[in-house]
Amino acid sequence: MRYAQIRKLDISNGEGIGIALFVQGCHFHCKNCFNQSTWNFDGGKPFTIDVKRHFLNLARNKYVSRVSILGGEPLAAENYLEVEQLCRGINKPIWLYTGYIFNEIPCKSILEFVDVIVDGQYIDSLKDFSLKFRGSSNQYIWKKDKDNHWYKEE
Repeated sequence: MRYAQIRKLDISNGEGIGIALFVQGCHFHCKNCFNQSTWNFDGGKPFTIDVKRHFLNLARNKYVSRVSILGGEPLAAENYLEVEQLCRGINKPIWLYTGYIFNEIPCKSILEFVDVIVDGQYIDSLKDFSLKFRGSSNQYIWKKDKDNHWYKEE
């Protein structure tokens, strides 16, 4: 896997103060995507063991209340095994952003390790600046309840 950026302080991709990993590579290529530089799977930098260790250490900081993983497309076939393995090592709530619709996520096993999913491809004609944590009205926020059942936030 490759990555585009690590944010050591992130307040825009989830509730509270967190850190964010932007993975590299996406097949969706949404019109007017805010992060087109992450589309190329050969771009960015290698996500080495040292980078992974650094990211997990950042997640352990007391000020960090959540970890966000976005991209690119974290659940692309080229990325999801490494993303799932990374999620296993994080002991904070994890927000995962994906272009896949929740019920069509190709790698269901990741649902065990994440707490919030922001789903759906960005659709420029449905852009809505009033939405929290997403860009277009076709995208939804899915959360786990205390019994680990998923529900769509209204």
